[in-house]
This record gives sequence, C-alpha cells and structure tokens, in this order.
Amino acid sequence: MSLETRQPGSLSHADVENAYARWAPFYDLVFTATMRPGRKAGAAAINRLSGRILDVGVGTGLELPMFSRELRITGIDLSDPMLEVARKRVASLGLDNVEDLRVMDAMQLTFPDASFDGIVAPYVLTVVPDPHKTLDEMLRVVKPGGEIVLVNHIGAESGPVAAVEAWLGRRAASLGWRPEFPWSIVQTWLDAHPDAALVERRTLAPLGLFTLVRIKRAPDA
Repeated sequence: MSLETRQPGSLSHADVENAYARWAPFYDLVFTATMRPGRKAGAAAINRLSGRILDVGVGTGLELPMFSRELRITGIDLSDPMLEVARKRVASLGLDNVEDLRVMDAMQLTFPDASFDGIVAPYVLTVVPDPHKTLDEMLRVVKPGGEIVLVNHIGAESGPVAAVEAWLGRRAASLGWRPEFPWSIVQTWLDAHPDAALVERRTLAPLGLFTLVRIKRAPDA
C-alpha cells in the first residue's frame, strides 16, 4: 500500500538531478568526512547478511569499498554524473563484487519482486520526492526475511536546530535534499505495513545528526 506523503518543502526529480549534477565533481570532498560514520554503520549492518545487496542512492560509491567482498552489489542512482564517479572508483579499487551500477528511479525500481537479500539506502529518504513510494519499492524487491538498512537525517522536533532546518527547508529544491524530515514519515509507513518490522533505530556520529534504521521483511511475507 502506498501512502501520500506531504513534506515540508518539496522536491522533484528535476531538482534532484540538477542539484547532484552540480554536486558530482566535488561531492566527495564536501561530504566524505561528515557522512562516513553513517556509511560505515550502514555497511556494517549489511555485512552481517549474505547474497545479493541493492545500494539505493549509491551516488559516487563512497560506501562500496566498505562492503564485504562476499556480497554481490548492485547500485542505483538517479544521477548519471554521480554514477560516473562510482564507476571510476569501482575500476580503480578492483571492486569485482560490484555487479552493476545503473541509473534508476528509487520510486520505480525495475527489479522483480524479492530480488535482493538486503537493501541499503544511505542518505536517500530526504532526497526522493516521495519517501513512502521509495520504501514501498524497497520492501517489494527485498526477499522475505531480508533487511532494509536506512541511514538518514531525522529532523529535530523543536529548538534552534529545528529553526535552522525550517530555514534550509525553504531552499530544498536548490540543495537537492529535504532538511526537514520528521520520524513520523517512517513511522506512518511502518504502521501501514505489518510485514515490515522495525528491528533497530539508533543515532550516529557526528552529534547524532544521522540515524541508522533496520527494517526486516516478515519471513512469510
């Protein structure tokens, strides 16, 4: 079941593609240090699994070297300029467990049902126009008993941080992501999907800016 989600600020695919085409040449320089703890935590959670893994929003591939070489990785992203950086990374590091990197819309995955043993989505839900559709698609393509691992910023509910996020939220289209992102978006989706169980939620460094979420699809789904 897909739910309509109304977000503070708004994003379209064109906003995201344009923003990340601009970010691509220096994305790694700007975001590597800040987001590395979250990428490491997401990779560590995925490395407990086996089989085929889908990396949703792989971007420039910063987390690809963090995955176990025993896993078979497919990465998707809406931005081809970002994927070009990822392809060069795969080639230069000899990451032969990365089977495919392709342009794809996270809200309309072209994979068959139950294609992957696990899914990791680092910093994705604040980027896509409709987080609920994205979660629907991830749940569809993960196998029964498989896991979805999210790493995402969860917005503050009050105080000065919330005020800053609200100010940035009015500039979401130019930034390419949504700074305001309440936990209720994920919780509402979980409440509507009894075959998806929250198994872990914890804040991460630096300063609790990001949150790791593990969701398990019911084995008999």
